[in-house]
Amino acid sequence: MTDSIDQYDYELPKHLIAQHPLTKRTDARLLVVDRATQSLQHYHIRDLPILLRAGDCLVLNDTRVIPARLVGFRVQTGGRWEGLFLSADEHGNWRLLGKSRGKLLPGEQIALVNERQQEALRLRLVLKEPEGSWIVQPETAGEPFELLEKVGRVPLPPYIREGEMVDADRQRYQTVYAQTPGAVAAPTAGLHFSNELLGKLEAGGVQVARVTLHVGSDTFRPVTAPVLAEHVMHSEWCQITPEAVAKINAAKAAGGRVIAVGTTAVRVLETAARQGELTSFSGPTNLFIRPPYQFKAVDALLTNFHLPRTTLLVLVRTFGGETLLKRAYEEAIAEEYRFFSYGDAMLIL
Repeated sequence: MTDSIDQYDYELPKHLIAQHPLTKRTDARLLVVDRATQSLQHYHIRDLPILLRAGDCLVLNDTRVIPARLVGFRVQTGGRWEGLFLSADEHGNWRLLGKSRGKLLPGEQIALVNERQQEALRLRLVLKEPEGSWIVQPETAGEPFELLEKVGRVPLPPYIREGEMVDADRQRYQTVYAQTPGAVAAPTAGLHFSNELLGKLEAGGVQVARVTLHVGSDTFRPVTAPVLAEHVMHSEWCQITPEAVAKINAAKAAGGRVIAVGTTAVRVLETAARQGELTSFSGPTNLFIRPPYQFKAVDALLTNFHLPRTTLLVLVRTFGGETLLKRAYEEAIAEEYRFFSYGDAMLIL
């Protein structure tokens, strides 16, 4: 039964979870999954110019990862505190997740420290929300993203070095085309592209369109409901402009394939095509792509290998077909592909 989350589980040897990116982004391996022939072939990301055709349209998510991981201590007790910035409102209040030993109380102060362990900013706890997040007030005025650049760390997922960043992560856990700040996790399929590769693809007649989806903290969370129908899908803000829509529709009308780079690009495109035709869109999406979903905008998908029991794996299997994608994951494990955020990729045609 494809509605059971147990169908989306698999065993992964721990040594296949990539802990560092490759020196060259385009050296990542690429498993090409052909739905028409039910075949699997091995390439590298640098081979994309021979795998894509003139007239195809690559759709990139240009969200920019913000240094959202916060480390500090409770001023009152000195106890260690860790948090994750989620958003800010027009009044300068921040919304974040935080954890510390003992019960946090409204009115308490948190001192944030920078990478040199120097106190850099204080937050005052204002209100705990029902779902567990906090509304806090920074005691220094300023644009949230500018303040985060001074005190925040790269929000690596916990399976990479237990979330502890090194200096190189500031550049490598970011796509080369990242533009619009707001994500707390990288759109990882895009990490494989270099400016040189994008230039080669465009020189070969491949179109490039950009959309935005700010990847949220829930993206990697496992589904806990026993069946997919009972899962409450998280919401993420996304946007596709009229200009991007025109470019994508023109490519499709001329016979080109719409190739989404990452599951986040898929969510934007399919949200914007919910009525059957791709139109511009800006706002939150909680679209949960699961069987028997029929894709309206996406013809091919470039994506990383995803964690078991996640909505990302459900989306990819819905797109590629359950039997073929199970076989692809088995092949990737047997061939020792690197998995998850800093890992290798697959292209589903």
